[in-house]
Amino acid sequence: MGDVKELLRLLSEIDDSLVSCMRCGMCQAVCPVYAETGLEAHVARGKIALLEGLSHEALKDPQAVMDRLDMCLLCGSCAAGCPSGVKVLDIFLKAKAFLAGYLGLPPAQKAILRGLLAHRKVFDSVMTVASKLQGLVTKPANEVIGSSCAVFGASLLGGRHFMPLADTAFHKTMAAKSLPAKNGQPTVAFFYGCMVDRMYPRIGQAVMKVLAHHGAGAFVPDAQVCCGIPALSAGDLQTFEKLVKENIAVFADQPFDVLITPCATCTSTIKKIWPEMCDGLPGATRAAVKELAAKTMDVNEFLVKNLGVAASATPSRDARTKVTVHDPCHLKKSLGVFAEPRAVIAANPGMEIVEMAAPDACCGCGGSFTLKHYDIAGRIGKRKRDDVVSTNASVVAAGCPACLLQISDMLSKSGDAVAVMHPVEIYAQTLDEARPGTGGNTP
Repeated sequence: MGDVKELLRLLSEIDDSLVSCMRCGMCQAVCPVYAETGLEAHVARGKIALLEGLSHEALKDPQAVMDRLDMCLLCGSCAAGCPSGVKVLDIFLKAKAFLAGYLGLPPAQKAILRGLLAHRKVFDSVMTVASKLQGLVTKPANEVIGSSCAVFGASLLGGRHFMPLADTAFHKTMAAKSLPAKNGQPTVAFFYGCMVDRMYPRIGQAVMKVLAHHGAGAFVPDAQVCCGIPALSAGDLQTFEKLVKENIAVFADQPFDVLITPCATCTSTIKKIWPEMCDGLPGATRAAVKELAAKTMDVNEFLVKNLGVAASATPSRDARTKVTVHDPCHLKKSLGVFAEPRAVIAANPGMEIVEMAAPDACCGCGGSFTLKHYDIAGRIGKRKRDDVVSTNASVVAAGCPACLLQISDMLSKSGDAVAVMHPVEIYAQTLDEARPGTGGNTP
């Protein structure tokens, strides 16, 4: 059992938050998991009803309560549409922290989170070795997407198609860890996130290319660590707080104007979840967390609002590439960012945006949800795949590496020849032919 005072503090905060739920059931209509299972227990209202007796249920059957909470993508669809403004994600994350503190973490999960994720050098070493050995057990699956699948034991992975680890991590590809600002442009701190670093270094390189093009300054420290959401999703408040403190030590008091990330989940976590979940940290750290959160922006939003990137006024007269846009839950529902990625894509005069049927419908990833409940995640993802393919677009774009991973899996398994890209990658493609009218400022 964790620290009793900490558990009681969490329980008190959960109780205070629960009273705002009016049981209207609006969350039922927007919950992707409920749409697949039809079970009231899987929708926010059902979980909140269970949590009202959390102290009693924790004594009666705490694992059952945790299992119920795990049936949540943490997509925020319920919170975004809640007429009472219930902070559903905060409630669920605090309840998970309470239960994990009471139960303790499963041994395998504890080893991964506290033995690997919480130690940057160990994490880097393991990922580097894994990238060298992955070719022994994987093979290419889809040339357009660049995905792989298992050579042996595919059933153990649920038949997943996945993006291979990069040969070289993004942070090791940079010649310089900083760029000086030019012509009065802002300086940014670049939080690239674990998936960009290890699976999508091309996205990090696109961001650096765009920043250099616009003359923006950049501070890109190697010592940054995971934003902590994998740990928090498992209820591991100890690892989450450790990672937050390490990131604060790296970024706080540095001379930058904005902290940007190309990952919707990292952005949402730093900007909204850090301040809500850091009450157990010292006062000075809490103050630094809130200051950093206030300076955090999605990279698409930064390009549009701070650097003036806009849709091209002179679309190409040649055949244009059709691209459809998926709105990550943590970008649109959590942060209200959805017009900016489209503006960044449309800055490329060779791109034509064609909207899919439900661009803001969850892709089904949900971080660890897809690891624990791949069947449901796959059914949700199949809908997204069908919506993408129905547009006849040759590219699908999304501002979240986790969504890119899930969509790649769905498209690759279906044999679809649809490239999966980040909006910044599409914009970066314009810069080799930068000229007036391509959007934004030319250097």
